[in-house]
Amino acid sequence: MEESRDVINLQERVAKEPCQAETGGGERIPAEELGRITADVIRAIKTVYDPEIPVDIYELGLIYKVDLDDDRRLTIDMTLTAPGCPVAGEMPGWVEGAVRGVDGVEDVTVNMVFDPPWTPDKMSDEAKLELGWL
Repeated sequence: MEESRDVINLQERVAKEPCQAETGGGERIPAEELGRITADVIRAIKTVYDPEIPVDIYELGLIYKVDLDDDRRLTIDMTLTAPGCPVAGEMPGWVEGAVRGVDGVEDVTVNMVFDPPWTPDKMSDEAKLELGWL
């Protein structure tokens, strides 16, 4: 039987604020606490920057999925602006370190994914404005 999860879907959030948590059917984590954890995870992720682009990885659209299970294990799927990014081996550790301290999260796993490939249209309007693309 598939375990129910609380899912924060960030891939579809471009230009939609604030990010909303979607519950996967399980209600073990109270909604108020899930909202706080969601906000804290986003705030933590926004402290991580691509070293070649002066915008945080959340606004760049590099975070595709954040999954919080009932045991408070957080799994993050992320990508890079390019597969050959020089910090490809380091950035998942930066993300893990940033969210590991979020109160209510017991463990963190960060997965690097390349499907779908990242494109500039995944960036938020805030990121585009910062880069002078708007």
